[in-house]
Amino acid sequence: MILIKFYKDLGIKDVPTVGGKNASLGEMFRTLTAKNIRVPNGFATTSEAYRHFFSETGLMQEIRKILKGLDTHNVNDLARRGQKIRELIVKAEFPEKLKKEIITAYEKLSKLYKTKNVHVAVRSSATAEDLPDASFAGQQDTYLNISGHEALLIAVKKCIASLFTNRAISYRQDKGFDHFKIALSVGVQKMVRSDVGSSGVMFSIDTESGFKNVVLINSIYGLGENIVQGKVNPDEFMVFKPTGEIIFRARGRKRIKMIYDHSGAKPVKDVPVAAKDQLEYSITDAQVKELARAAMIIEEHYNRPMDMEWAVDGVENKVYIVQARPETIHSVRDYSIIEEYTIASHPSPIVRGKSVGNKIGAGQANRIMDIKDISKFKKGQVLVTDMTDPDWEPIMKIASAIVTDKGGRTCHAAI
Repeated sequence: MILIKFYKDLGIKDVPTVGGKNASLGEMFRTLTAKNIRVPNGFATTSEAYRHFFSETGLMQEIRKILKGLDTHNVNDLARRGQKIRELIVKAEFPEKLKKEIITAYEKLSKLYKTKNVHVAVRSSATAEDLPDASFAGQQDTYLNISGHEALLIAVKKCIASLFTNRAISYRQDKGFDHFKIALSVGVQKMVRSDVGSSGVMFSIDTESGFKNVVLINSIYGLGENIVQGKVNPDEFMVFKPTGEIIFRARGRKRIKMIYDHSGAKPVKDVPVAAKDQLEYSITDAQVKELARAAMIIEEHYNRPMDMEWAVDGVENKVYIVQARPETIHSVRDYSIIEEYTIASHPSPIVRGKSVGNKIGAGQANRIMDIKDISKFKKGQVLVTDMTDPDWEPIMKIASAIVTDKGGRTCHAAI
């Protein structure tokens, strides 16, 4: 029984064992380091470790009982059952063998970086051997700036529990997937000091038009969770692949950034960005071009358009790739069909902003500013809110359109 694998021992063939996220990190760490693509080292728990956890704790039968008769369209019932499952998992005792192997691997990683209790990002990576059409991007949790044995073990358990977030349960139920054919791998990766640098997402294709000759980059100050969650309006850059030159740039507001918090109850916190820094771009032109070069190398390696997350270490002043997965919208589009949408009448605009996609939605506006109120949303309405993240998935699929105050084009494309 193999419970832990380091990135150097992982490749894309290991998706059934460690999920797409960890398999891709291992693939890049092993094969692209020679091409100057920096990937922080780390390790992953396996699908066997996940099943060992549930076998030893005996929780699976209890979870089956909780999920029996669930109607995912009853948002309050979904939230109640999901919360109960997650609490059971977090309270469970770790099997001794798994606990020991996680601690041993963490100590080895710390030694590789010549530090005691290296700070790590703990990320979830769902696996589904028998479900090749499943996509679990954004459904599970990530924990940043984790240090020490106890904090790491808690974060790993919370990642396991996040396989039963409301959005993940809803997705599987609606797709007809068996909740118990899915497993979860947890990646433990050396943190990049983007808390004093910058981070973001990028696509090796234009997420609006599907044009393949550009790299689209979004960038913010601080840790990357704020861009994934859509909490910050990012800087945006477009690089033309044939020349490597920047052909478009737009400055975002970037009013907050996420940094380490060594004094509070949580390991990270949001702080305001200084007014003068809001008026600057969060990365340099040289870094934009380096990121674009990395995106093109990664795309060439996987032979398809890619969706990537990156971070600039503010201490080392180096660019790292922390995630890469296939782009799943335009890469599967049928380009023999062209669709164009127009509005027959021309009323005066009430509000303007950036569009994600080019379709037209219509419906009664429903302003919901807190996730706890999503039960008030009705099918066909237009969701108006501050920002969305994958927790909003249960109503995203029934909304005719979504209008948010925050977030860039790429963060919404990633969600």
